[in-house]
Amino acid sequence: MKTRFFVATALAAIASVCPAFAQQTDPTDGNLIIVTAQRTTALNLDREAEEELATGPDAAAFIARQPGMALVDNGALSGQVQMRGLFGERIALRINGQHFATGGPNAMDPAMHYAPMALIDRVEIARGASPVRDGPGFGGGVNAVLKKTRFGEAGALAPQIDVSAQYRSVDDSVAIGGMAGLANDRVRLGAIASWEKGDDMRFPHGRGGGTSFERAVYGVHAGFQTGLGEISLEYRRQDTGRSGNPPFAMDIIYFHTDFLRAGFEGELASDLTLEAHADYSGVEHRMNNFALRPTPTVAATRQSDTYADTMGAGLSLRFGSSDRHIRIGGDFEAIDKGFMLYNPLSPTFFIHPLDRAKSDRIGAFAEARAALGIVDAELGFRVDRHGASTEAPRFGPGVPMGPATLARAFANADREWSATSVDAALRLSADLGEITPRFTLARKTRAPSLVERFAWLPTEASGGLADGNIYVGSSALKIEKAWLFEAGFDWKSETAYARPLIYYRRLEDFIQGVPFDATPGVLDTPVEMVSAASGDSTPLRFTNVDAEIYGADVAFGTRISGPLRLDGVASFVRGKRRDISDNLYRIAPANVRLALAWEADRWSLTGEALKVAKQRKVSATNGEVPSQGYVTFNLFGHWILHDGLRLDAGVENLFDKYYTEHLAGYNRNSGSDVALGARLPGAGRSAFIRLRWETR
Repeated sequence: MKTRFFVATALAAIASVCPAFAQQTDPTDGNLIIVTAQRTTALNLDREAEEELATGPDAAAFIARQPGMALVDNGALSGQVQMRGLFGERIALRINGQHFATGGPNAMDPAMHYAPMALIDRVEIARGASPVRDGPGFGGGVNAVLKKTRFGEAGALAPQIDVSAQYRSVDDSVAIGGMAGLANDRVRLGAIASWEKGDDMRFPHGRGGGTSFERAVYGVHAGFQTGLGEISLEYRRQDTGRSGNPPFAMDIIYFHTDFLRAGFEGELASDLTLEAHADYSGVEHRMNNFALRPTPTVAATRQSDTYADTMGAGLSLRFGSSDRHIRIGGDFEAIDKGFMLYNPLSPTFFIHPLDRAKSDRIGAFAEARAALGIVDAELGFRVDRHGASTEAPRFGPGVPMGPATLARAFANADREWSATSVDAALRLSADLGEITPRFTLARKTRAPSLVERFAWLPTEASGGLADGNIYVGSSALKIEKAWLFEAGFDWKSETAYARPLIYYRRLEDFIQGVPFDATPGVLDTPVEMVSAASGDSTPLRFTNVDAEIYGADVAFGTRISGPLRLDGVASFVRGKRRDISDNLYRIAPANVRLALAWEADRWSLTGEALKVAKQRKVSATNGEVPSQGYVTFNLFGHWILHDGLRLDAGVENLFDKYYTEHLAGYNRNSGSDVALGARLPGAGRSAFIRLRWETR
């Protein structure tokens, strides 16, 4: 760990030269939605938003309230963002602009695990196709921006504070955190910190055993205005403690993660802007099946230690203004990951299913943004060269013959790969007054993950699918490719707004688990025999298939009369295979959310209803279970106690409805009121209260 920290420090030194349904569009990028956390000022009745209801610990649930988005619930601190049917590594996920590899082979620490709600300033969502300047991204993009000090007025350094505290009854959780700093027009200095702890979540007539959590984050940041621009530095440390993950075979014991980032942005000359950054992240992770669950037998006791280091850098030059320019640049990323599985009660039993695996990428891109008559156009291309390799696996003398045989076979196999990917995106829009039509056409790609390519030992490591199946990788995987078509419009009048979009995504070489061979259930290969010994006689292997995803979503709202307004979000997505008659796994059901709000100058009260349809279009390949539809109601509001001091309170699931979310995982923890193998239920009735103090 110390070595990695010193490497990261050297890298930084070298690089140093809430509203729900928010549709605030960056004037230079019509595809970007910015969703802010709650502010402590009174509501502006002219904006297309109302108060956000987001009491969970992670940003994933906060983001899931936006059009086309959903929450893949794998645990209180392990929720993944689904965007129009895609989730996991298929979305370009970043924290403060930094992309990084997660530490768990089952994505127990997806990107939003590192964005506690108490620290979020805003979330930037690129629907459809993320810009090529953000790197390769199969779907859209999400960037969670954490709180930081901002440059202030000239003179002495002035204090800035933005802190909040929350209690939630459904899991007796507490969360406290925020930012404090000093700034003037030349220097900004700040520190962030947060701490959260929660018990097992309750649902009607039961409790989800093994869903408690604990997490702490702390860090420092600084910015310095020079003659040319701003130099920025930030360091952040996250320590996640024991946290339950009932959809997985193991729970989180710890994540110890360091983030370091240095950047520069400034004008080198008139209409010539330079942006540069270098960053590092290092994750150390432990999980096991006995600390938060009933004690297994000695032979079945398992613990796993993993790590993931990511180093990256990028540079771009922009010729022109912010909305009319040509931008060229390049970036690189290098990842080092490892995964050891062992029995702590039997020192001779240890094995490395992913041993010193590495991937690297170097890319270049070009973007142009211009006006073609009344049409605003952005066209971008990028090319990336990918490489991946892994060492021969190590294992102990206590490992049975079957896994040992597979390890030796993999040691003699080809363990290196390289390929080139090409991405392109065209976005068009036209400001016609109250209505702005939008059109997107893109080709996007994704390189296979290290687990998908090099997982030779049959395990449940699947990058967070949590479907209960055992998987193995495939060295012959190709790069995923997608063609995206998207069309819609923004409409806004003095009293109402709507932003509907339809989309179609044609997927080629989509990576999907399929039966290991043509005779599933017949144990005629070493892989199937080893898998059967672990409880699954029908393992899946990752391979390339053809698929498609299409759908529509809309955000809308209107001011009914005076302070009374109605806002809503509706989403529909369909995902299916094109090579066989089957559906894609874990596709969100159709849903609509309506909120009726009374908004006064210094207080508001909102009633909200969420209707989720049943989902019968499920994946037979993954053994997915259909789900029933449901309706829940929430009541919440806020009160500005004093300028800079705000109180939020409310009740979620007001009528204590029992329901199961289709995207929730299946229970693997026997110490719970949920049956083994059953889909985890949603949270029961929950009251919350939150206080926020902000001085800027």
